[in-house]
Amino acid sequence: MNTPTLIASLIMAALVVLLIAFFIRQMLRGWVHRAQRQAELIGKLPALPDTVGSATVTATPGLYVGTTLSPSWQDRVAAADLGFRAKAVLTRYPEGIMVQRTGAGPIWIPEDTIVAIRTEMGIAGKVIPHRGADRGDGVLAIRWRLPSGVEIDTGFRADDRHRYAEWVQTPPTDSVGDNVEGKTA
Repeated sequence: MNTPTLIASLIMAALVVLLIAFFIRQMLRGWVHRAQRQAELIGKLPALPDTVGSATVTATPGLYVGTTLSPSWQDRVAAADLGFRAKAVLTRYPEGIMVQRTGAGPIWIPEDTIVAIRTEMGIAGKVIPHRGADRGDGVLAIRWRLPSGVEIDTGFRADDRHRYAEWVQTPPTDSVGDNVEGKTA
């Protein structure tokens, strides 16, 4: 290779590296700005309870897919530590649902804020195709209302998707233990 060709190749490589760095920087800035815009909308997440009763649905290991603003399944929440995927364990108690995530803080979903629990083919950009009636849909979606009044969907993909039936068929209860009407769970 002659010297002019080598110099031109090095210049082109440097330009490509600078262009890639620029686009990565812009993507990170966009994520930070999204988090700042959503911070006021999301507000403060519910605090973890001091004590809970015995589990009504035992620990279900899987993947915390993410949280989106309802009703858009692709409008990912970046604020309040809700934007990143993580291995997780989902457990339901009479007082609510605990999402214990690896590498991130736990999420507590109080029972009285749960609007619906259903299965979906996708949430937050994660799509798992339907594989027949015996396999169920790919993502368990929990719609709940934040203290700020905003409704969000929290997505969870269980390692064993047959466990979704336990989650979808578990009716919410009020403090006396009677079924609460008007809620889908």
